Amino acid sequence: MLKRIFDFVFSLIGLIILSPLFFVISLLIIFDSKGGVFYIQKRIGKNFIEFGIIKFRTMRPDSDKRGLLTVGGRDSRITKAGYFLRKYKLDELPQLINVFKGEMSFVGPRPEVKKYVDLYNEEQKKVLMVKPGITDNASIEFSNENEILGKYADAEKAYIEIVMPAKLNLNLNYINQQNFINDMKIILKTIFKILN
Repeated sequence: MLKRIFDFVFSLIGLIILSPLFFVISLLIIFDSKGGVFYIQKRIGKNFIEFGIIKFRTMRPDSDKRGLLTVGGRDSRITKAGYFLRKYKLDELPQLINVFKGEMSFVGPRPEVKKYVDLYNEEQKKVLMVKPGITDNASIEFSNENEILGKYADAEKAYIEIVMPAKLNLNLNYINQQNFINDMKIILKTIFKILN
């Protein structure tokens, strides 16, 4: 209950305070490339319920048809504005709307697309017992995921066999130790990671 109150209040405050920034970013995206301002992708949330995660668009339209993973530091699908937004995680800000609606929390396992959720074993499926989040320990640990995957000839195979299991282990540990204080620590770690 405390977590939901925190999520609701601070997502609302965040949306109000950041609305001028949202406007500036929207203009940047519009003038930089063709396509909409937002990118909405179907992800799997708590109890296997599908929802649309909202991000600022950082790629050219229909880029997801060429693969769901972003690989390497210079993926040709990413727009000029998109590189800047991704570098400072500004593309994630619209997820405050998902938090406000109750589909996500500030802290929780990052929601995955169905294609990869279908590969989870029974133990890994436990991450879907809690509400997904904007940030988690796995996001901090694998903040350079694009570069990691760029080192492999088969990036998707590396993601499925190496990165995804490691992230899920971190998420399962989080669930076992979940409390409000730990959530605050993860939020602070995320902020420091972005600033550094």
